[in-house]
Amino acid sequence: MTDTSGAGGDQQFDIVILGAGSGGYACALRAAQLGLSVALVEKGKLGGTCLHVGCIPTKALLHAAEVADSARESEQFGVNATFESIDMGGVNKYKDGVVSRLFKGLTGLIKGRGITVIEGEGRLTGPRTVEVNGTPYTAAKAVVLASGSYSKSLPGLDVDGQKVITSEHALQLDHVPASAVVLGGGVIGCEFASVWKSFGADVTIVEALPRLVPLEDEAVSKTLERSFRKRGIGFRTGTPFESVEHTDQGVKVTVQGGDVIEAEVLLVAVGRGPTTQGLGYDEQGVSMDRGFVLTDDRLRTNVDGVYAVGDIVPGLQLAHRGFQQGIFVAEEVAGLEPAPIDESTVPRVTYCDPEVASVGLTEAAAQERYGADAVESLTYDLGGNGKSQILKTQGFVKLVRTKDGPVVGVHIIGARAGELIGEAQLIYAWEAHPEDVAPLVHAHPTQNEALGEAHLALAGKPLHAHS
Repeated sequence: MTDTSGAGGDQQFDIVILGAGSGGYACALRAAQLGLSVALVEKGKLGGTCLHVGCIPTKALLHAAEVADSARESEQFGVNATFESIDMGGVNKYKDGVVSRLFKGLTGLIKGRGITVIEGEGRLTGPRTVEVNGTPYTAAKAVVLASGSYSKSLPGLDVDGQKVITSEHALQLDHVPASAVVLGGGVIGCEFASVWKSFGADVTIVEALPRLVPLEDEAVSKTLERSFRKRGIGFRTGTPFESVEHTDQGVKVTVQGGDVIEAEVLLVAVGRGPTTQGLGYDEQGVSMDRGFVLTDDRLRTNVDGVYAVGDIVPGLQLAHRGFQQGIFVAEEVAGLEPAPIDESTVPRVTYCDPEVASVGLTEAAAQERYGADAVESLTYDLGGNGKSQILKTQGFVKLVRTKDGPVVGVHIIGARAGELIGEAQLIYAWEAHPEDVAPLVHAHPTQNEALGEAHLALAGKPLHAHS
């Protein structure tokens, strides 16, 4: 049901949720399932960033890119196919169709659970009150802040949506840019660079930090850089951005040192900021830090009855983290006393080609935490994996463990790495020792076997060569 009423009497619910992205709608669905009355406030579309301008549409583009590469490289599999061109109208139709079907499903689910959707921009006006279009909505049990994030820029770098664009604009392009500079070599930057290269664009990534995907294990970064170099994706690491100038053809990007890179577009992919300004959080005394909402491990803010979930809470800005936090808060408010979420168990995936996936600690972080002498690692090359050979992918599974202790980090690079991280997450979260995983039977031939073989090797019984 939808409420679009203007000014009127106070309306009361058990929970009022400000924002219907992954964190907000997950909280709403779980709370309704637990018998609580729920109001879900959203000024845009149900599903938020992830569904409409984030995870889902970008991964659809990445799949289209994979199909393009398959056609281009079909000869190596003995298939005579030719790559003609990219029809961006067709790609966008496919992408938008995926989003539309998921949106329809989510809308039906929300309606079916009896959740009241309030359309409009909400504002926190009291510890348990959210005002929308002049109407106050009061929460008997809790207000949940889930207002999400936006694409950040850099000081003095103006996004015009034409030549200097964010990922939101990039998703709406009706043509493939002939050339692009991607500012930022993190997840979003690497994914768009990968897509555009597969679509035929000339791409250069500019990253201020010393390596691509700088939050991943250093060995993963090195392998990704080698793969990108082989694919013809240019990148400048350890190179801060200085300025951009508009030209008739596009942009001239100046980087530290004075070098100039010319391209049709500049994609600004320097991360996402919390959408919290002007929503009344400050005025109601909610503790903030650089725009982020501070919470304890039970996602409570310092204001009684106010919780926060998703990208506005410091930590990994990932849809699946927000989703889990939303469920947690619903259960907390319902009195189920759920166990706090262990943030280190949240898996991370970058869906470029090759894919990157990880969970737990990098080798450097493990050494810092436990001491260099107390940590060991093992790298199992996918060259020894039958399915990886069939797929013609390269990469590795790297395990990090404390000596004679559990596995504390799993890092994978190669085709379909994102599909492999699920088992790795269980291994890490359940503090499994290599000896616990080694006897488990992995189906053959699968890439999943590489995880099994890596643990066999780390348990001291390698069947195939490893490094």
